[in-house]
Amino acid sequence: MNAFVVIAEFRVRPERLAEFLEAARDDAAHSVADEPGCRQFDVVQPEGEGGIVVFYEVYDSREAFDAHLQTPHLDRFRRAFPPLILEERPVRFLQRRYP
Repeated sequence: MNAFVVIAEFRVRPERLAEFLEAARDDAAHSVADEPGCRQFDVVQPEGEGGIVVFYEVYDSREAFDAHLQTPHLDRFRRAFPPLILEERPVRFLQRRYP
């Protein structure tokens, strides 16, 4: 089955990384638990790039992602993260073709 994939990437202030990861954990956990259309929400860091945090999110559809944009947990994350980061990179949208 195809899926709608979202990649969000942040360059986080090194001294605020723990706070950022906690805010990200809250958003990810609630996305999977509370949103029927959210299949997966991983918070990952590339090896050797300690200040980079990437969200890999998988939704049933664009509509399911659009519903995510209206949730209280995303609103909490949006309020929390600006002072914790150096840069928010452009969000990428993909269509998963396999598996």
